[in-house]
Amino acid sequence: MHSLLASLRGQLIVSVQADEGSPLRDTALIVALSRAALVGGAAGLRLRSGEDIRAVRAIAGNVPIIGLTKNNHPDTDVYITATPDEVREVAGAGADVVAFDGTDLPRPFTVGELVGATHAAGALAMADISTLEEARAALAAGADIVGTTMSGYTPHSPKQPEPDFALMDALREGGLPFIAEGRLNTPELAAEALRRGAHAVVVGSAITRPDHVTRWFVGAVRGA
Repeated sequence: MHSLLASLRGQLIVSVQADEGSPLRDTALIVALSRAALVGGAAGLRLRSGEDIRAVRAIAGNVPIIGLTKNNHPDTDVYITATPDEVREVAGAGADVVAFDGTDLPRPFTVGELVGATHAAGALAMADISTLEEARAALAAGADIVGTTMSGYTPHSPKQPEPDFALMDALREGGLPFIAEGRLNTPELAAEALRRGAHAVVVGSAITRPDHVTRWFVGAVRGA
């Protein structure tokens, strides 16, 4: 496996993203949150948009960055880095790894085309998948690693409040390299993902989205 991915083995990658409309949807704030994650010991960062990636790259030294875009496109539900142009935007901004939707949803470009564009841009290819079959197909198409990011976000994957440990188990048993992401909202769950065979873990909302975390607490308090 590529030395950059090897450097992330057993490590925490922090996703530093803010949705449109969030008070944190400001590149300067994304940079500050990224600094805080690095001070806390994050071994890598996952960022969206060329603007955010470029700004964080300037302060992050050689820390690995997984980059992506999130854009709506007509006639497809594929949302994460859906086109070769978006791949080039992410890689050109300084991402070491380009993450893209690797599901079998109808798409404007195939997973193989996105892998090819990523490698041509000098980056590693991470396919965000929702099932074991999608993981196998993405790796066969040349992806360097897959992420469990999309489990729960496709019609054919389980909808559940907890992480998809069954998918992680299947990936491990199949000998498929994967990064765990999705609903890993406590340190214990992140550690369990590593025990289930994850190469590394990505945690986002629980660390960098106080608006989301506040909603969790509000829901629990109101429920009580």
